[in-house]
Amino acid sequence: MIRAVRAVRVLPLLLLPLLLVSCGTEEAGAGADTGSTADTGTGKAGADKGTGSSADPADPAELAARAGALGIAPELVYVTEAPGFAVAEQSVGVFGGDGFHAAYFSQKTHAQLELFVDRGTLTAENCPQTQVGQGSGESVACERDGNAWYRKAGGRHEYAVPRDGHVIRLVGDAKRLDRAVLRKAAKATHHPDAAELTALLPPAPEGTATEPVERGDLPPVGDGAPNNEVGASG
Repeated sequence: MIRAVRAVRVLPLLLLPLLLVSCGTEEAGAGADTGSTADTGTGKAGADKGTGSSADPADPAELAARAGALGIAPELVYVTEAPGFAVAEQSVGVFGGDGFHAAYFSQKTHAQLELFVDRGTLTAENCPQTQVGQGSGESVACERDGNAWYRKAGGRHEYAVPRDGHVIRLVGDAKRLDRAVLRKAAKATHHPDAAELTALLPPAPEGTATEPVERGDLPPVGDGAPNNEVGASG
């Protein structure tokens, strides 16, 4: 099933290069070469940052509030690092039901790298039926690469990394984005640290509720309707 990026702070991706050249990008997770590409899988979700950074982790409550304000599940928010690429803040938004999407752009090569995270899994059985990126029915070729899948269809290719209950996908144009760049970006995916979260997601609106609001006028028993009785004089 093909899911679409919901328009919550997301601009049409075809307009991103023009926008980024004119006003720059907001960097979050644009880093140096990650070195070895021996294995794109890292086990538990968020357990291993690709570059071994010791940056302060993001506060879980802050991550939940910022992600929740956009309809994104906090555990599905990831960033990556690719040499010469910076995340386009305007591209960040919800994907599908409560998944995550962000686009990274290289001002030098004008190549674009998209990061998708969504619930589900990827296996040998469903890999050929699962579209690459937001594909439209092209035949998908799947190749196992360590704990990940390298996939191609319709001139686009991706690295897909299954995690616990979700899949992280790095997608790009096969002619403009080298496979090695995708592989390293997949290896470098991680949950954002405090600085990356600040650059990636806007602050949650003031008064954003994190827990259900308790109603003081609801009776403890019955059907839960408010007690609006005003007495015989009312």
